[in-house]
Amino acid sequence: MRAALWTAGAALLPGIAHLRVGRRTAGMGILGGFLLLAAAAVAAARTLHADLSWQAWLVTQPYWVEAVSVGSVAVTVLWSSVVLRSWQLTRPRPGGWGTRAVGTVLLAVLCTLLVLPSALVVRTAVTARDTLSTVFAPAESPQDAATADPWRGRTRINVLLLGGDAGDNRYGLRTDTMIVASVEIDSGDTVLIGLPRNLENVPFPEGTALAERYPAPEGFDDLLNEVYQTVAEEPEELAVDPRAANPAADTLKLVIGEAIGLPIDYYALVDLRGFADLIDAIGGVVVPIEEPIRYGRRGEGLLEPGERRISGQEALWYGRSRTDSDDYTRMGRQGCLLKYVAEQADPVTVLRGFEELADAAQRTLDSDVPRSRLPALVDLAGRVSDARMRTLQLSPPQVAPAHPDWAEIRDLVDEAILDLDDRDAPAAPDRPRPSPSSPGRQIGEEPVSLDKLCP
Repeated sequence: MRAALWTAGAALLPGIAHLRVGRRTAGMGILGGFLLLAAAAVAAARTLHADLSWQAWLVTQPYWVEAVSVGSVAVTVLWSSVVLRSWQLTRPRPGGWGTRAVGTVLLAVLCTLLVLPSALVVRTAVTARDTLSTVFAPAESPQDAATADPWRGRTRINVLLLGGDAGDNRYGLRTDTMIVASVEIDSGDTVLIGLPRNLENVPFPEGTALAERYPAPEGFDDLLNEVYQTVAEEPEELAVDPRAANPAADTLKLVIGEAIGLPIDYYALVDLRGFADLIDAIGGVVVPIEEPIRYGRRGEGLLEPGERRISGQEALWYGRSRTDSDDYTRMGRQGCLLKYVAEQADPVTVLRGFEELADAAQRTLDSDVPRSRLPALVDLAGRVSDARMRTLQLSPPQVAPAHPDWAEIRDLVDEAILDLDDRDAPAAPDRPRPSPSSPGRQIGEEPVSLDKLCP
């Protein structure tokens, strides 16, 4: 019994069994090495836990999976060897079949307990690497990735957020959700520019295959949400860069940037069929609902009023439903949903649901953000969650989707960004504003604070 206790103790504090039998040099060396390694692991864990950007930096480094995996396996093998040796040093002699049976069971249990954490570390490392490889674009050149300023002196970046509404009952993929997030890098202040799916007469950049296929004045004879699928059907003929990982999304990024007069740096496409899984992976999202929201083909579903945590499927309908409302109402809810997720998806929440989140991301997310930019983006996301967020909905009454004035739209976008950047400017005087016919419609031409728009 004493041998079993000393061996079990050696699994918690390697080296104490050696000290017990008088092997002081070996015991002190093993115990001291273990304590140093444990202290280093705790310090590293605290650093990584406190700074998510360091975690992002770690997983984007070459060969990190191999290094972490080999190190974890090596520590486990050494630890298990110390436990085995502890039993050999402390077991009764001579030992009968009972002693051997107890030793075999005890060592099998202890070694299994030591292997499990190592297997978890290896699995997490491999999962993170696979997720990065699947979701994000390849890393940039080492010179670009290693620069001290990841944004190369830029003060603002623009990201196109796309929601792809594919389904078994429809052909292809329509980007029914299109939001440009324009983020001020230093402060994290953000303007969300919402583009209705039913915008018509979208202008194509001069010299592109799309502009040649759909020349003015007739132009593109479909809605904005059809551009993605149009290019996806003929990428070699219509894509700006047929060699891009996703030629349709890459082209739509350029088209929307040209249309609103804002250069777009990256896109992120979420397949709405898997959006619910992403929300479930972070444990749902708390949403205050002021009015009942009906959803489903016949309005059979209902999101009751009140502040409550909704599931991924409910969040999907919160952002998609047009029952008893319209496109512009749901655009407003989509902006609010982005705000709620940004505020609630803190590092602890993300890490808690890492496995589920990584699995959902691999199935539903696509982006052209280079992996080397991920640490800087994670750091920027932390600032966004605490910064001002405003929305500019390019919707009626100031934008007519059937006959949009693209020059006026560019002016609206420019003014919205200038207004957010000019923090020290005096407040504009109150002026008459048109009354929206639904909560999601833009109230006036100035961007609306999401704190005021969202319940």
